[in-house]
Amino acid sequence: MISKPRSLAVAAGAIVLGGLGLAACTPTVRVQVEPITIYAKLDADVRLRLDEEVKALIQKNPNLF
Repeated sequence: MISKPRSLAVAAGAIVLGGLGLAACTPTVRVQVEPITIYAKLDADVRLRLDEEVKALIQKNPNLF
């Protein structure tokens, strides 16, 4: 007959090995994301405002470029 401490150790070892086996088989989820293309139409007013903002930014930070 197997003694109680030894059977307890065997049971604990089996639980630990079973847990490691389950942890090793974790599923991997991979998601493929398609690129998004955005078409933007800028009118002259938006371009003019952006141009003025860029000029002001360059004047404030001449070492920017």
